[in-house]
Amino acid sequence: MSAGTSKIDVTVSDVVTVNDLVKRFHFQRTDGGTLPTFSGGAHVVVEMRDEGRTRLNPYSLMSSPLDTHDYTISVRRDDVGRGGSLFMHRQVKPGMRMVISNPVNLFSLDLRAKKHLMIAGGIGITPFMAQTSQLAGEGGNFELHYTCRTEALGTYSDVLRSRYGKRIHLYHDDRGEKLPLEELLSSQPLGTHLYICGPSGMIDWVRKTALAAGWPSETVHFEHFAAPQPGKPFDVTLAASGINVHVGEQQSLLEAIEAAGVDAPYLCRGGVCGQCETKVISYDGKFLHNDHWLSEEDHKSGCKIMPCVSRFEGRSLVLER
Repeated sequence: MSAGTSKIDVTVSDVVTVNDLVKRFHFQRTDGGTLPTFSGGAHVVVEMRDEGRTRLNPYSLMSSPLDTHDYTISVRRDDVGRGGSLFMHRQVKPGMRMVISNPVNLFSLDLRAKKHLMIAGGIGITPFMAQTSQLAGEGGNFELHYTCRTEALGTYSDVLRSRYGKRIHLYHDDRGEKLPLEELLSSQPLGTHLYICGPSGMIDWVRKTALAAGWPSETVHFEHFAAPQPGKPFDVTLAASGINVHVGEQQSLLEAIEAAGVDAPYLCRGGVCGQCETKVISYDGKFLHNDHWLSEEDHKSGCKIMPCVSRFEGRSLVLER
């Protein structure tokens, strides 16, 4: 696991069904020690050994940063995904030993902010569970707006309401309740920072609205891990390693490189951190860029690819790695 950090051997101490789609998983160190400290917004990469195949998926830590006795994540079941969430839901049980990475934070709080405005959608609530715990412990000023499909699928909305009362604002799609985004953004005091996590469409909408409202880019923070998309199989040559790699339909380019024995760097595996950025030596075909890291110019140039989430269609592809 090249997550830029050490592996941690953990044991699943509890698995809790939160609602019809979400389960919560608790991890403790197998050796009985305390886990590394982290800050709100951090994630870990969970290693899943699934019938001879190793899956590595990032999940936000939702437990309090003030308590490192255990780590807690929540996983939304995706019945049409690549299988990682189904593995967690169907196969992970209390007492099972697993491996995770040290925490990495790509969505940290800016503690210079005078106020923290948080907007969450669906399972995107999880990093805010840790962030609100951190801010509450430090006397920080925050409010959270949470949109979800139904009250039953409002993951942890009852917990948040009981902890923070009027700081929490809920919106349910089935009731026609809409987030008053423009009004919300225009009424914040100077020095407020904005944090967004949820579906990509919601993140894009909030970011564009904030930009149009004049919010400086350095005050707008977001997290969205793009899941690798399936696609047509393709072959790639790794110039430095001197090997040819076949990428399967349900396999990411990064996973195929790793399966071939090449230790490629990563931090998020979701197209946002830039750690796995790879130079393209030559190609004959087209790229399917799915990342949130490279610029439009990079995408058009064909000189770089993020192998964690992006794919290729064509006759030949040679990468520097």
